[in-house]
Parts: sequence; structure tokens; C-alpha cells
Amino acid sequence: MENLRICLVQMDIAWEAPQRNREIVEEMLRGEAGKHDLVVLPEMFTTGFTMNAAAVAEQPGGETERWMQAQAIALDAVVIGSIVVEDDGLFHNRMLVVHKGGTAMYYNKRHLFRMAGENEVYASGMGLQAFTVKGWRVLPLICYDLRFPVWSRNKPQEDGRLYFDLAVYVANWPERRANHWKTLLQARAIENQSYVAGVNRVGEDGKEITYVGDSAIIDPLGLHIRSSAQQPGLLTATLDWSALASYRERFPAWADADAFDLFA
Repeated sequence: MENLRICLVQMDIAWEAPQRNREIVEEMLRGEAGKHDLVVLPEMFTTGFTMNAAAVAEQPGGETERWMQAQAIALDAVVIGSIVVEDDGLFHNRMLVVHKGGTAMYYNKRHLFRMAGENEVYASGMGLQAFTVKGWRVLPLICYDLRFPVWSRNKPQEDGRLYFDLAVYVANWPERRANHWKTLLQARAIENQSYVAGVNRVGEDGKEITYVGDSAIIDPLGLHIRSSAQQPGLLTATLDWSALASYRERFPAWADADAFDLFA
């Protein structure tokens, strides 16, 4: 299996300004074509974490999705990130997974942040599915999902491999709970014996909430491969497949995990 090159885009999101935010991402990724296999944008990267869904929601296949398809081609990479989507009369905080050939899949955020009223505006997602990049199995998750370990619990599959090799969290996680963000990212890596990448925004949003980034790429032992400064920028790393496989073989705690069915 080849190693995986990942790039996290830690950005200061302009409040409810999709066109400006697409331009910001383009500026940040200028000159990055061919350097990465997976490019990860923050939660609601076109708007910030807004409850004003009716004003900013796009339709499936809308402008930002088409823009992400163009970026995937230009960067020669899979591009993922969440946006506000209206689908069949419901609003979703939707993670799009866009390959060069088009949108491969999406994931609607399961755990909605009730402390901000997200559960009153958006519909909760049910399906969770890993996608594949260069043979790596990648699990897409969104912000508040990070607090619920059962939702992302890694499990052995019939082919003998674990369900995912890399869990990716996209977020708008505020400064006042930054220690929770950093600690939980490490916990998810350790318990699932997988790499974990978390990309968070920086700056201040339209509700005067402050974000300091703390984006990170963490190995299966819970150690930071890369972590960010508290300013806009790209966080990149190459994930080592042989190191992951070797660790899982040497320390197969996954084999003793309790079996369960989340929706039984």
C-alpha cells in the first residue's frame, strides 16, 4: 500500500460569504497541484457555523459542489469539506467527498450541536461510510461527532482489515473548548488504532465566537505528526502505511473489542 499525502486547510472563514470563501481556499491552495492525495476543508467552510440555513443553503450539485469538482481536478486530489445543503425540503450540514471524476459520496452530520440550536435547524444524518483514497479507508466525520466514540468505533471487516485507517474530523470548534478538541482527537486515534486528522477554523465568526485552529494530524499511538499554529495555513503530512500495519499487528487490541450493533 502506498503512503497517503494529506493537506488540512486551516482558514479564517468569512461569515456567510460563499464566493469569498471559495476564493480564500483557492488562494491558499495556489501552487499545491499534485502535492497531495487528500485535501480537507473545515466544517461549513463557505459560511461559518451558521444557523441561518435558509439564506445560505445550496442544492445538491450546486455551485460549491461543482467548484469542489473543479478543485479536485486542478489539485489532482480528493477534496472534502462540509457545507449547508437543502435536500428534499430538509437542511443538512453535509460533508462532500469529491474525487476528480465527481462527487463520490456525502455524509450528513449525525450529532447536531444543540447548545447552538443546530438540532432545531438541520436534519441529523444516519449513514456513515468510509471512502477509499489510494487504498486507504477514510472515515469522514463532522465536529460534534468527535464527542461520541461509539459512532466512530473501528471494527474488523470480513477481509481482515479494520473498517478505516484514517478518521477525518472537520470542525468549527471554539477556543473556549480547545482542550477538549485536542484531547478527544488523540483519544479517537488511540482507541481506533488509526490515524486521525482534525481541521478547525481560525478567526471570529458572525456571532463573535473565537476559533484558534489547533488542527492536527495524529498517529495511531496518539502522537502528533503535525499540529498547527493559531493562524491560517496549510498543515501537511505523509501518512506511513507500513507503520500503521506494523503497529496493528504488534499490538492487536482491536481483536479484543466488544462486538455491538449501534442501531440494535
